[in-house]
Amino acid sequence: MSDDERGFFDGGPFGAPRKAPKVKKHYEGHRERLRQRFDEAGPDALADYELLEMVLFRSVPRADTKAPAKALLERFGSIGEVLGAPQSRLKEVPGIGDAAARDLKLIAALTQRMLRAEVRGRHVLSSWSQVLDYCRAAMAYQDREEFRILFLDKKNGLIRDERQQTGTVDHTPVYPREVVRRALELSASAIILVHNHPSGDPTPSRADIEMTKTIIATAAPLGITVHDHIIIGKNGHASMKGLMLI
Repeated sequence: MSDDERGFFDGGPFGAPRKAPKVKKHYEGHRERLRQRFDEAGPDALADYELLEMVLFRSVPRADTKAPAKALLERFGSIGEVLGAPQSRLKEVPGIGDAAARDLKLIAALTQRMLRAEVRGRHVLSSWSQVLDYCRAAMAYQDREEFRILFLDKKNGLIRDERQQTGTVDHTPVYPREVVRRALELSASAIILVHNHPSGDPTPSRADIEMTKTIIATAAPLGITVHDHIIIGKNGHASMKGLMLI
């Protein structure tokens, strides 16, 4: 038997070939350290990109997730903007594939559901900060305008929250009669109008103000009150009632 043959069969019972020792990937130790810091010190001990790294562990099981996490924040600016970005744009970031983009949107959906649950059934006008948190999570980082309505009962509790229209980057078609018709279908006594400005500036436009006044005039004879029209932007929000525009 040659030396090569002896080397192949040596080292195991019944001549089984010797297995090469498993080499631990560099990122595996890094993942373990991040998990330990999270478990022992909590999420506040981790930077934003490190939390994103941990989110990507499952969807990117065999690669380093630090670079994609940092690239996401560099591309979009903040965790909120990362979670608010469309899946198609997330996948433009190197290292972010279908699974990773889906997981990020899943977290965004869970966050919105949690915030909506905090509002549902409550007296909306006395839970204003929760309402704003929910609207910001749902709409602030969208790249197209959306028009949403909060339908309220006689006690100003939330009956339903619905997205009525999706438009372009700077315009959403809104039909006052359709808004009022839907309020009647749900037996709503009041509504709050909400839409976003993808530019980031929540300042109401002249068209926003005129459309709101038309909805108020259409709804009032039918006993439906328009409490407010909130405009959401990345840089904050604007209340037409607070600005005394309605």
